[in-house]
Amino acid sequence: MELLALVPDREARVPLAAQLADALRTAARAGAVRVGERLPSTRSLATDLGVSRTVTAAAYDQLLAEGWVAGRRGAGTFVVAVPPGPMTSTPAGEAVGDGSPTPPPSVDLRAGTPCLAALDRAAWRRAWRAAGDEAPDVVSDAVGLPAFRGAVAAHLLRHRGLPAELDTVVATSGTTAAVAELAHVLPPGARVAVEEPGYQRAVGALRSARLVVVPVPVDRDGLVVEELPAGLAAVYCTPAHQFPLGARLSAARRVALVARARVEGFLVVEDDYDGELRYDVAPLPLLAALGPDVVAHLGTASKLLTPTLGVGWLVAPPALRAAVVAQRDRAGVRPARAGQRVFAALAAHGDLGRHLRRLRRELSARRRMVVAAVAAAGRSVQGDAAGAHVVVALDSRATEEAVLAATAECGVAVDGLARHHAGPPGAAGIVLGYAGPSRADLERALPVVTAALRAL
Repeated sequence: MELLALVPDREARVPLAAQLADALRTAARAGAVRVGERLPSTRSLATDLGVSRTVTAAAYDQLLAEGWVAGRRGAGTFVVAVPPGPMTSTPAGEAVGDGSPTPPPSVDLRAGTPCLAALDRAAWRRAWRAAGDEAPDVVSDAVGLPAFRGAVAAHLLRHRGLPAELDTVVATSGTTAAVAELAHVLPPGARVAVEEPGYQRAVGALRSARLVVVPVPVDRDGLVVEELPAGLAAVYCTPAHQFPLGARLSAARRVALVARARVEGFLVVEDDYDGELRYDVAPLPLLAALGPDVVAHLGTASKLLTPTLGVGWLVAPPALRAAVVAQRDRAGVRPARAGQRVFAALAAHGDLGRHLRRLRRELSARRRMVVAAVAAAGRSVQGDAAGAHVVVALDSRATEEAVLAATAECGVAVDGLARHHAGPPGAAGIVLGYAGPSRADLERALPVVTAALRAL
């Protein structure tokens, strides 16, 4: 195989099979052998390299065991993943050496990516075919397809306990896009409270609309409602699974937040980005169920399925819904109808419910793996048994940066709490997402995290 450029060194202490396996890994990292490509047969490769077939078979067996290649009966051996390589200290995207950009991390444990491994590709293709059977649109509406809104209403009732009627649901392009839309119907210069630390894309959407962001602390019971200042137009929060710390807003604070919203006249924006994903007990009632008159409930298909669909939903009081639709008419904004059709097709065939059950099983098992790895380092995770990420608290920002650097050197990207603050960083720690990588990649990356934590 010419791309390997391997000259077997029979005098070296490294066995020939190990030399070949290492050459294949290097070729994959360099892009000479790409994911999806078929490798030569062990017989033909042995002939090309002038070694015995036992050597090439042993090299392939090693790569099969590591998970970088996979055999397909009657078809051959194929590359299915790129092995990790050492990362440089150059920030991602900057030029290195010959001016080429820094390669991405081999395993990305940052939060925010969906678990595509749980997605049934046959159901996915079936839903797209069903969506394609629909006639093309001549015009689009600002509210959303009835089939999509009906599927969302059924989903919310079954999985989130929210009795939303079809005409109360508005299609969106996702939670961040919905926050941006809500921001533009609030009074210019209004003050909006956000969780600290919290979801910074929502903070960015609010600031882009020229609103004043007011950070409010969170603790183990979620947003500290008592710390909300007076004179707010809205409060943005993630009560089911606070991002990033993972707390669940307590029942008492839910009641207190809705009561204050009614008395003081502010809007509560409830971002339920992964509320379907709980592994211990049933979730507490949604804020929208407690205060439908003062709460705008946001959901998304991005964490549940994939961002490919580009859809989410808004359930809000009638006047607010009307204001959002009117703003869309003025701005010409329309949520993607193709994604709505696919979501509706998945729901209509029962595939959405089956996917959610698979997703819960898969992520629950992955969470146990992460918790065990962190425990092996003498640490514990923070937050409820829910969602697709955990937080490991650390004692200082310097410690956080040390862990990020140590894992990056081994090709594993993890997230720190510092960047999740709207103001000066307060809490320190790392955020470990476990949905995006494959099981094999997760198993390979977790020892790196354990070693970095132990080194503290």
